[in-house]
This record gives sequence, structure tokens and C-alpha cells, in this order.
Amino acid sequence: MADNNYTEVLLEDINDKFDALIDGYKAVRDEIKTLAKQEDLEDVKRDVKTIKKVVTATNEDLKNLDRRVTKLEKAVV
Repeated sequence: MADNNYTEVLLEDINDKFDALIDGYKAVRDEIKTLAKQEDLEDVKRDVKTIKKVVTATNEDLKNLDRRVTKLEKAVV
């Protein structure tokens, strides 16, 4: 009977260790998912910087065009 109790204790200990291992695996898996999302965010940040530069340049072009049109309108009048 003592051997049976010892076996049960060992099995319970092994089950606890497997549970801890599974929890660790889940944590690592969740961390990997988060890292993948962070990489996506870095791509988005780069894209936003590019878009910002293009919009700024377009705004400058529009201001320049507006000045030129204003000059032409004044010259026609």
C-alpha cells in the first residue's frame, strides 16, 4: 500500500510539472504573438512616416500652386 501512495504522489508531482510546462509554453506562445504584432507596428510606423513626408510635400506644392494662380489672376485683371 505504501508503494501505491508513493506512486500517486509521484504522478501528482509529474502532473504539476507538466501543468507548469504547459503554462510556460502558453506564455511563450502569447509573447511570440505579441512580438509579431510589434513587427507589424514597426511596418506601420515606417509607412506613416512615408505618408507624412508625401502629404507635407503635396501641401507645399499646393501652396506654391495657389501662389502662382493668385499671381496669374492678378495679372489678368
